[in-house]
Amino acid sequence: MVRDTSTLGIPGEAGAGERYRAGTRSNIDRRPQWEKLDPDLRDAVMTVSSVLPFRTNAYVMDELIDWDNVPDDPIFRLTFPMAAMLDDEDFSHMRQLVHAGASKAELEAAATPIRMKLNPHPAGQMSHNVPHVDGEPIPGMQHKYRETVLFFPSHGQTCHAYCTFCFRWAQFVGSDDLKFANKEASQLRRYLEQHPEVTDVLFTGGDPMIMRSSVFANYVDEVLKVETVRTVRIGTKSVAYWPQRFTTDADADEMLRIFERVVDAGKHLAIMGHYNNAVELSTPIAREAVRRIRSPGANIRMQSPLIRRINDSSDDWANLWTTGTQLGCIPYYMFVERDTGAKSYFELPLAECWEIFQKAYQRVPGTARTVRGPSMSCFPGKCHVLGVSEIAGEKAFVLEFLQARDPSLVRRPFFAKFDPTASWYDDLQPFSKSDEPFFIKPEVETTPLTVRTRSELSRGVLVN
Repeated sequence: MVRDTSTLGIPGEAGAGERYRAGTRSNIDRRPQWEKLDPDLRDAVMTVSSVLPFRTNAYVMDELIDWDNVPDDPIFRLTFPMAAMLDDEDFSHMRQLVHAGASKAELEAAATPIRMKLNPHPAGQMSHNVPHVDGEPIPGMQHKYRETVLFFPSHGQTCHAYCTFCFRWAQFVGSDDLKFANKEASQLRRYLEQHPEVTDVLFTGGDPMIMRSSVFANYVDEVLKVETVRTVRIGTKSVAYWPQRFTTDADADEMLRIFERVVDAGKHLAIMGHYNNAVELSTPIAREAVRRIRSPGANIRMQSPLIRRINDSSDDWANLWTTGTQLGCIPYYMFVERDTGAKSYFELPLAECWEIFQKAYQRVPGTARTVRGPSMSCFPGKCHVLGVSEIAGEKAFVLEFLQARDPSLVRRPFFAKFDPTASWYDDLQPFSKSDEPFFIKPEVETTPLTVRTRSELSRGVLVN
C-alpha cells in the first residue's frame, strides 16, 4: 500500500528548483568566487586537481563556504585541493607541466605514478573483498563482513561534490582499472539469494543519490525480492552537498516514494549521511531535506572521519552530534582518516583522535551517545580505539573490533603498545604475545580459530 503523500510532507510532485551546477577544473575560473582566491591558492587548485579529483557546486560555494575565512574555512578545505596534499616534489613536477600547457594525456601520464603511490585501494578492497557467483568474480561488489554486502551501482559513480579526504578518490580520476562498478542488479540479487547470511545491503559509490530515481529503483527493486535482506543502506553525501535531491529536484518526490516502498516491504532503510561539519546542517534546505527523508520512515545515520583542519576539535563534533540529534539524525561513527590519498595532510595521531572523541562525547546528551569511535576501517575490520590505559607501568592503547572478517574477534578487547605518533592500525604493535592474533596482515590471516589464505579471502570465504 502507498500512503497518501500528504502525510509524508510531500505535496504532490515538486517542481524543478535550483538547477545543479558543478564546479570543476575546466570551469571553476568562471565562478565569481574564483577571483577572491589568492593566486597561489588558484595555482594549487589547478595543479593538485590534475592528480586528485576535484568537483564542487554552486550550492556548496554559495551557501556553505565562508569566503571571508578562506583558506581556513572547513568546507573550503573539504572541497578545494591544496598544495600540501601532494608531496613537494610531485607538486613541483605537476605545477611545471600545468604552467607549460601540457596536454591532458601528458598530465595523465605524469599523474598515474603519483596516484599509485597514494594507496588507491586500501584494506584489501580489490584483492580480498570481492565476492563470486558461479565461480566468477562480481565487479562492483564487496563482501568483507558476513552479514553486509556493498554494491557500487555503475550509474552512481560520481558525487555532487568531491571531498578532498575521500578514501574512494580513485573512483573519480578516470581510470577504469581503479573503479568499482556494476550495472547488473540481477547479479546482485543472485548473489544475495545464494548467501542468505547477508542481511544488509549498502548502496555506495560514488554516491547512489546522483542517479535518477527511475534508475535507482531498478537496483532497489531487485533487492526487495530477497526475503533474507532486512536492511537497505544508502551511503550518500548528497544530504550535505546537494539537499535539493530530496526537496526540489524534479524527481525528489519519486525518490521518497522509493524510500517508502522499502519501508513498506518491511525493510529497515538507513541513509548513511556523510556529514563532516555542523555547517552542512545549517541551511534551511538542508534541514528540510532531513525532514523529508525521515517522513517515509527512513533513518539518517551520521558518520564522518576526523579530519585535520576540517573537524579536528571537540567543539566541532559536539556541535555536529547535537545539531543532528535535534533534527532527528542518529550519530553513528567517528572514523579515523584512512591510509590513502592525501592522508598525510588530514591525519591526526590516534591518541589525539581519542581525546577529541572523549571530550566531545562528554558534552552531548544521551540521545547523541549512539556514536562510536574513533574507528579505523582497516584490513581485518573496524578497529575501535577504546582509550589509553596503563598496564604493568606501561601505556597501551585499548582496542576492539566492532566488525571483523573473522566474527570471533568482534568485541574482544586487545592492546597495542602506546605510540604517540601512530595514526593508523598498521602503525601499531601488539602489546603482548596474547595480542598478536589481532594484528592481521593481508598475506595470511591468523586467528586463534582459523588460518585463511589470500585465495580463500578473495573468494569471499568467511569463517565463524
